Amino acid sequence: MGRNKGFKGKSVMNLLREIIGNKKLLLKLAKNDFKTKYAGSYLGIFWAFVQPVVTIAIYVFVFQVGFRAGGTENGYHFVLYLIAGIIPWFFFAEALQNATSCLLEYSYLVKKVVFNISILPILKVISSLFVHLFFIVISYIIFAANGKMPGVQFVQIIYYTICAIVLVSAISYFTCSITPFFKDFAQIINIITQIGMWMTPIMWKESMLIGTAAEKFMVILKLNPMYYIVQGYRDAFMDGAWFFEHGKLTLYFWCFVIAAAFIGNKVFNRMRVHFSDVL
Repeated sequence: MGRNKGFKGKSVMNLLREIIGNKKLLLKLAKNDFKTKYAGSYLGIFWAFVQPVVTIAIYVFVFQVGFRAGGTENGYHFVLYLIAGIIPWFFFAEALQNATSCLLEYSYLVKKVVFNISILPILKVISSLFVHLFFIVISYIIFAANGKMPGVQFVQIIYYTICAIVLVSAISYFTCSITPFFKDFAQIINIITQIGMWMTPIMWKESMLIGTAAEKFMVILKLNPMYYIVQGYRDAFMDGAWFFEHGKLTLYFWCFVIAAAFIGNKVFNRMRVHFSDVL
């Protein structure tokens, strides 16, 4: 018999109140999750920062030394353009992948009647946020060291980080609900995030696409909500536009998030009574 059979579905607003009400517990569990992931290794949590640093270094070498990529239209070197775009994608991909498997990883908590499993996806997102904040600081230093100190627009990095957190949280409630019943789904999400990185202008510039067909292609690509966040990070680091200047994209993004949150919450509430039966 599954646990929590008497559970009644909660609305998105109730879920938000629940998360806010458990913020101290969430932060504590997220810290423990972050530390536990690297427990037993000699370098510990140091590994959390090594992999993305090495990945960025490889991309920098490939594009700067191998392809000899030039600068952008506003005078920034392509490497800086790349860093500003890839940092939010790393966070999105890692947080989504970890949150998708959270019910499998914490199956012993799912089977406890008294534990509120609704906070598990958010726990994973916060755990991934620690590394992300570190890389925002490192990116700022890299820009400053290259004589491109971010201007006043950098303050909106707070807004776009919140956008990234809300987006990945909304999606993860749907993905983590599927994984207990179809464990290969986590691998499918990994493939989707890899494809998504190349379908988002992170390692390429929009100016590379020319012609009517390219313009139509970009319209389709902008339906990807991560386009809004990646562009936003670049605006923050590279003295671009303010978020309210992207009126249509901002409206579309938040409509997407609200829809994803509603669907994810609906699916999570429908499936949760069966989680402990299959874990």
